[in-house]
Amino acid sequence: MTGRLNGYRILILETREEAQFSRLLREQGADVLQCPMLIIRDAPDAAPIEAWIRRFIERPCDDLVLTTGEGLRRLLKVARRMEVEPAFIDALGKARNYARGPKPGRALREIGLEPHATTQKPTSEGIAEMLSLIDLRGHRVGLQLYPDKDHSALTQAIAAQGAELDSVAPYVYDAQSADANILTAVDEMAQGRIDAIALTSSGQVRRLIEVAQAHGCEDRLREGLKRTRIASVGPVVSSELQSQGLRTDISPANGAYFMKPLIAAMALDLDHTVQLRS
Repeated sequence: MTGRLNGYRILILETREEAQFSRLLREQGADVLQCPMLIIRDAPDAAPIEAWIRRFIERPCDDLVLTTGEGLRRLLKVARRMEVEPAFIDALGKARNYARGPKPGRALREIGLEPHATTQKPTSEGIAEMLSLIDLRGHRVGLQLYPDKDHSALTQAIAAQGAELDSVAPYVYDAQSADANILTAVDEMAQGRIDAIALTSSGQVRRLIEVAQAHGCEDRLREGLKRTRIASVGPVVSSELQSQGLRTDISPANGAYFMKPLIAAMALDLDHTVQLRS
């Protein structure tokens, strides 16, 4: 049923799948304020990525761990520029592909592949737990990394299983250029112009706090959040909110930690909130 969010203004901070999230919300009638927390750019030095792709084509890894859908898409973009995309996709099909949550799986399906397995927990710890159940001795394991994360625990866990690790980092974050977006969002919440903020990663919570602190407006942010319903996509985000002294008002039920269930939960909560106020 469409139109369940008619009249509500929703703030979203999604970066990698912002367009899709915005479209789904607008289909329900929401007025969406988009505030990408980070600007994603190709890695400034393409040479290591190109070399990794060539190695993968010449000698496909036994196993490949994809931590983000964005990472796979960026690798394919580089392979396309190198004019080796078909060969790269063929090599990907020869590896056992492991996905950190649903997003890398969707990126694989876009090129006709399926993940061999998907983590129950979309975290580095979840990857390590999943791989601990697999015999990796003597295997070449490819690992797609993402920015602003200490991956040492994961890389050490893989190496400790006797695997040869070959990692690649295909993109970087340009955080400073997004600060203005975040400050605008803080002002909108503080002025009571936002009905709900939808959070889809723990990094979004940290970035909100960090930018507000850096610009001397953390108190204004926290006051704005008191006036705004806080929607969390799942327990990882809710745990981060709690660690920052913030609450979770809305979250999908029954372990359905995805965009559509989150939107449905927001519609129910906002309608209920309006009824209580009236």
